[in-house]
Amino acid sequence: MNGEIAIDVRGLTKRFGARTVVEDLTLQVRRGQIFGFLGPNGSGKTTTIRMLTGLLTPDAGAGTCLGFDIRTQARLIKRRVGYMTQRFSLYEDLTVRENLAFVARVYGLDKPRQRVEAALARLGLADRAGQLAGTLSGGWKQRLALGACTLPEPELLLLDEPTAGVDPKARRDFWNEIHALAARGLTVLVSTHYMDEAERCHAIAYIAYGRLLAEGTVEQVIERAGLATFTVSGALGDLAQRLAGAPGVDMVAPFGNALHVAGRDRAALEAAIRPYREQPGLTWRPDEPTLEDVFIDLMRGAPDNGGAGEIGA
Repeated sequence: MNGEIAIDVRGLTKRFGARTVVEDLTLQVRRGQIFGFLGPNGSGKTTTIRMLTGLLTPDAGAGTCLGFDIRTQARLIKRRVGYMTQRFSLYEDLTVRENLAFVARVYGLDKPRQRVEAALARLGLADRAGQLAGTLSGGWKQRLALGACTLPEPELLLLDEPTAGVDPKARRDFWNEIHALAARGLTVLVSTHYMDEAERCHAIAYIAYGRLLAEGTVEQVIERAGLATFTVSGALGDLAQRLAGAPGVDMVAPFGNALHVAGRDRAALEAAIRPYREQPGLTWRPDEPTLEDVFIDLMRGAPDNGGAGEIGA
């Protein structure tokens, strides 16, 4: 077994009835890595994470998580995993300190009081230790939830859309803490819709309709997409409609008061936009594709598996 690899799976497939939710997925995640899962709702992200960590048995495929077989040793994996859901799941009628103390007792942790006080200090919750959890803002609830799921010192942390509905400063503080945990050796799997959060991950995987469409570092994913990109601003009018579907144009997407126009064949793309380059009121410039450009393009070419949503998500 390679001790540097936290998750190593091959050919994972999961079906619910006649629908294949995840198909033939192969992936490796290194220890201490923050690995982001991206994709539209119903894409298979949650099902994938649950299979990777032994929480859901695949219909096909095999692999290991934290050195344990995901099929036969799921119970051993679960003991080493912390799971933070999008919905706040602690007791709102208990104080911050009481919630953490309850978690410590459930897990039978040694020196529970010291552990609780250390978590309060680390997450900046000491001044709110006596406050009822239900009266906390979204950002502080998030910190408390993170403290609760890391209190037993798991080797792997699952975060399912953890910052949905949280203000930008709280999101930034949350991600600073996640990076600090990863620096101490914790492996983190996080599903998110936010592009800026994807860019904070060490590596990402993009999943749509049950298939893995891209994976690697952000830089690798953008480079492998092979998109040539131009940004056009000014009096756009119906330019997006005129360019969409033109030979050589694979993607047209609005970004504020501008359009990103991209294609895989640079020569064909330049030929398509040439009639508009000298049009009065328009300013064109070559640009670098963004992660969002790549994902829009990936979705355009992804086959729909006919699912209306992820079962058990």
